[in-house]
Amino acid sequence: MTDREAGESAPLDLASMRKHYRAEGLSEDGLADTPVAQFARWFRQAAAEGHLFEPNAMVVSTADAAGRPSSRTVLLKGFDEQGFVFYTNYDSRKGRDLAENPHISLLFPWHPMARQVIVQGVARRTGREETAAYFRSRPHGSRLGAWASAQSTVITTRGVLDASYAELAARYPEGEEVPVPPHWGGFRVAPRSVEFWQGRENRLHDRLRYVAEADGGWRVERLSP
Repeated sequence: MTDREAGESAPLDLASMRKHYRAEGLSEDGLADTPVAQFARWFRQAAAEGHLFEPNAMVVSTADAAGRPSSRTVLLKGFDEQGFVFYTNYDSRKGRDLAENPHISLLFPWHPMARQVIVQGVARRTGREETAAYFRSRPHGSRLGAWASAQSTVITTRGVLDASYAELAARYPEGEEVPVPPHWGGFRVAPRSVEFWQGRENRLHDRLRYVAEADGGWRVERLSP
């Protein structure tokens, strides 16, 4: 056995894998008035961090009508006081899940900053005009890809996908307008709660959660780590 093979077969000591988090924390006094304003503040800092490959990457978790969960990484494409927006194939697993059960969770894992944000809410489809405006802003290849991939379906080989893309590229060459697929569009997640997690020393992390009130305001709760 080579040294490399021995190293690959050696058991990993997961219990000893730990990082020491930063001392500075997150206080109620320092929070913005709304969770979206607080998210914007942290997102600007995440984008400026330099060590986050895609600060707008989020883990989107859904469940079907039977409660069977699934998760995947999706890119956030917009946010405002009405919610958080992403785009997908409506026939994909997450699209089918949300058609049956609109409750959703978004997780932003900003590990280099010892931060994470968890959004829980309800997802609704964006209007077709909004979807079309975003679709036209995408690179030409991404627009073709939205047609080429029957997302979440089983295919026999990679060649099936490549052949589909090549046929579309011939039909819609660079510079040619690509129509918006009827099965493709956006979801806007209206938040019901948004938790801001800041890693602290000795695993005594700060967890502050905004919870939506009936009058449209927000209540802030501190959670034990």
